[in-house]
Amino acid sequence: VVSTQSTGHQAPAFGEDDYRVCLANGVFKKGQEPAICPIDASGKFTPVVSDFAGQYVKDADKQIIKHLKGTGRMVHAGTVNHSYPFCWRSDTPLLYRVIPGWFIKVTALREKLLSNNDKSYWVPEFVKEKRFRNWLADCRDWSVSRNRYWGTPIPLWVSDDGEEVVCVGSIEELQTLSGVEVSDLHRESIDHITIPSKCGKGTLKRVPEVFDCWFESGSMPYAQQHYPFSGTTEFESKFPADFIAEGVDQTRGWFYTLLVISTALFDKPPFKNLIVTGLVLAADGKKMSKRLKNYPDPVELMNKYGSDSIRLYLIDSPVVRADTLKFKEEGVKGVLKDVLLPWFNAYRFLIQNIVRLEQEEGRKFVYEGDALSENVMDKWILSYTHSLIEFVEVEMAAYRLYTVVPRLIQFIENLTNWYVRLNRPRIRGEMGLEECEASVNTLFSVLLTMIRLMAPFTPFLTETMYQNLKQAIHPKFFSGEDDSIHFLMLPKFNSGKIDREIERRVATMQSVIETGRLLRDRNTLPIKYPLKEVVLVDVDPTVLSDAQSLDSYIVGELNVRKLTVSSDKAKYAVQLTAKPNHMLLGKRLKGDFKKVSAAIVALTDGELSEMKEAGEREICGHVIRFDELHVGYEVKGAEGGQYAAAAENNVLILLDCTTDQDLMDEGLAREVVNRVQKLRKKAKLVPTDKITVYYTIKGKAGDLARVVGSQKDLIETSLKSSFLGDAPSGTTIIEEEVDVKGTKMVLTLVGDIPVAPGLVVQWPGSGRPSGPYLSVSYNGQTKDLLLAPSGAAPLTARELETEVKILFDLFGRNISLTLAGSKLKISERDLSQLNGQTVTVSA
Repeated sequence: VVSTQSTGHQAPAFGEDDYRVCLANGVFKKGQEPAICPIDASGKFTPVVSDFAGQYVKDADKQIIKHLKGTGRMVHAGTVNHSYPFCWRSDTPLLYRVIPGWFIKVTALREKLLSNNDKSYWVPEFVKEKRFRNWLADCRDWSVSRNRYWGTPIPLWVSDDGEEVVCVGSIEELQTLSGVEVSDLHRESIDHITIPSKCGKGTLKRVPEVFDCWFESGSMPYAQQHYPFSGTTEFESKFPADFIAEGVDQTRGWFYTLLVISTALFDKPPFKNLIVTGLVLAADGKKMSKRLKNYPDPVELMNKYGSDSIRLYLIDSPVVRADTLKFKEEGVKGVLKDVLLPWFNAYRFLIQNIVRLEQEEGRKFVYEGDALSENVMDKWILSYTHSLIEFVEVEMAAYRLYTVVPRLIQFIENLTNWYVRLNRPRIRGEMGLEECEASVNTLFSVLLTMIRLMAPFTPFLTETMYQNLKQAIHPKFFSGEDDSIHFLMLPKFNSGKIDREIERRVATMQSVIETGRLLRDRNTLPIKYPLKEVVLVDVDPTVLSDAQSLDSYIVGELNVRKLTVSSDKAKYAVQLTAKPNHMLLGKRLKGDFKKVSAAIVALTDGELSEMKEAGEREICGHVIRFDELHVGYEVKGAEGGQYAAAAENNVLILLDCTTDQDLMDEGLAREVVNRVQKLRKKAKLVPTDKITVYYTIKGKAGDLARVVGSQKDLIETSLKSSFLGDAPSGTTIIEEEVDVKGTKMVLTLVGDIPVAPGLVVQWPGSGRPSGPYLSVSYNGQTKDLLLAPSGAAPLTARELETEVKILFDLFGRNISLTLAGSKLKISERDLSQLNGQTVTVSA
């Protein structure tokens, strides 16, 4: 009884707690029928309640109230709203009543259950040590019988007086005892079979109950091998199971029944390792329900975002830590947008540059393993890759999915936003053939390793990538079966390729760049506009030397003229400042908060430095911890007036925010480059496409005309194409009027786009390729797509659909392809017969 529900009476026939209390207080003994149970299996009153016999209990409420009033025994009549269980099928009220049943005496196994529980490994461990162990310590006898027709018959034959009980252990034993041939163990085939009594009690009949389905689930390890009747050797070699996984709700279900039966039979745990998953709920936090339809259609989700996106979303969620997940479609979309597409774009970038390299050098690219490279970024990404392999190997052996997937996602971030970004010029061949081959080989190696590691998590995307990359892999690279990525073993780490020093240096570089970007954002300084200087201040000489060793990357990414390092923050008038953490201190200090808050704000740089070193400081009679403050840096005084400061990612960065005309001109030139690059992207051009850019400035030219003239070399170097103010000459690919800081400019891209031989990539030109192709039309745009790129297998209908999505940026949408002038879907046609025809895209 609690204060919010129930009453003070005891009804042992209708409540588990009532039954337990009455049993503990000697109202009846275990195994005996409890006090009278006045309702039958249909929920109707029995003749014991003569005034209402035969009435359904819920229908009798009004009659009972009327009867009490008539006899003068009514004290109060009213309605109380409270939660009540309903049948999920019929949506009718459920009645809880005591019934006789068959039990397994689990209480006699308690100590063995606890001991065997200690012999298995659970992830997360707290479910084993807390929830499951507490359940075992307080275990009760298990009712294994159910009163229904369908189910596995309980093999007990009992005399009419219940004194003689025979438990039959096999078909053969039943045939011997009964003399009846048995070929089917379902109820309708054995309920009529009787066994002669050996005690003179006539014939024994099978009990009418069937097994609790959880008894069958708990018997799974033995039943699947038909043990002990066959498969003995195979069973014994595989028991206990190496690994199982199920939801946290199974602590009282499958995990429990497995352990009870295994302990009773063999006194050992049924599994060695277990991952406990949490529950997936609807976005509103309620249980997913077909009736309520409070969840997105999984088939539609797979069609929109791919099943790999859903898999990765679930694996990188609280579910794998036995916590609940409120499933949201936006989360699946985020995985596709932020993880899979950047990864796929890095793969496409590699393919495009292999195609370019093969075309320029006139020979096929063949990957035979990691090439020796002295480039620091090549060494870093290879070291980081092998560190990742080592980490995955350790964590997967410990069944910790919740640590592995975030690390894999972080690797994709480092690959796409750091290695590829910082090495684009090398990969594109702008720094010579040797650098190009080394970087392409490195990127190929890293992507191949990545898809092998990610194959269990994203099986379809990795298989797609592998089937294309495999064309460039030397046949001797893999030993054994290599037809599928899923036939390959996970890669092994090479400790000789792990360089912790390089990883540390690059981590410092990343911290400087990220903090510098943050300063630009805070001060509204677009990255296109160069600045004079970035300053790194740190007392650790290793941090300073690490940053200096990679200063070219820092200068390039932050678009500054130079990097300065210093160990003297006073030189730049940088001071620590602090504000109180209102949420932490306000609750703790209460009335003194205002006084302490003012004292915190008044702390000097020296006092804050001392507090940081000590970890705490007494302020106004209260001990305040340093982590209870919001700490920042400010530049105070004329010495550092031109600098903005920020301390993030364990580094203190100063950015010179002053500018001059030369810096402004270069920034404006980069704005022009940005508009051209956006136009290239809109035209679906790839980096290998050779074009010429023509421009016309409309209206008053102003500074733009001057800057275009003075910064022409910068613009052409950035675009890798001519930038001309003449009238366009040649085949126009795309033309558009753009705005550049308030001035209108017409940009025209001109060029004859060649067909690129090699691996599978879409051909985005506006002319006509020499090989078999389709013209694909969508939303007013028409592009040509190679059906059989040189050196590659012809596209299948499914591959064509994927390439069309890439071509028109239609990922996450359902599309259909039909032949122009026909209602016949393209999937129903032989692609080889469609050369030169036009296909219409519907999305």
